[in-house]
Amino acid sequence: MEPVMKIEGARKAFGQNEVLKGIDLEVSCGEVVAIIGPSGGGKSTLLRCATLLERLDAGSLSFGDVAVATNGGGRAAYAKPAELARARSRFGLVFQNYNLFPHMSVLKNIMDAPIHVQRRNRTEVEAQARELIAKMGLAGCEGKVPCQLSGGQQQRVSIARALAMRPEMLFFDEPTSALDPELTGEVLNVIKDLAAENMTMVIVTHEMAFARSVANRVVFMDGGTVVEEGSPEQVFGNPTQQRTREFLSRYNG
Repeated sequence: MEPVMKIEGARKAFGQNEVLKGIDLEVSCGEVVAIIGPSGGGKSTLLRCATLLERLDAGSLSFGDVAVATNGGGRAAYAKPAELARARSRFGLVFQNYNLFPHMSVLKNIMDAPIHVQRRNRTEVEAQARELIAKMGLAGCEGKVPCQLSGGQQQRVSIARALAMRPEMLFFDEPTSALDPELTGEVLNVIKDLAAENMTMVIVTHEMAFARSVANRVVFMDGGTVVEEGSPEQVFGNPTQQRTREFLSRYNG
């Protein structure tokens, strides 16, 4: 079966700083991939390249049958805008800092893109949005604006907003890093529920116990390369690389 997303030979530099040094990553339908590693290891840059927020210098990227970038002559050649739009419709992205529209209500934040980007029927979109609000444990918050919500509630709105676009997969960039510890659990529980529903997800996280419990596969990145990759049992329980052991020794999980 064709992978939902595939990256091969991904390279990205900012000036003289080579952040990604030939990364390969393939994600299958229903898989939950956790990407862990130290700050500056390239995790977030990989996610930004995968979600088209940054462009690869070299390498290829595809979402199913949509080729986003192909490697030609040592450079990444990107597809035309129409193909890039098709690729963007395949995934949703949840940011660290929510990125909600501050002047819009919870309901409008969730409804905005399906109506204006996907041109879907307003009545159908509103029904779906209200369903997602209930699913996220936010019933009663429909009319509130983001500043009236806790960080955990705002992050759950941003997950609902991503799901409203009916993506094939979700990307999460450190979804709990801006939250107090007591609010972290409520967001992680939502992601666990999505995993139980076989939502395809790639999660950059520093929550090791969470990565261990929810992921099918763990990718440990450092220095712009994939140092180790395997099942949570293997990576956390019996890592083969010294660098992985050093990194994980700082965590009790």
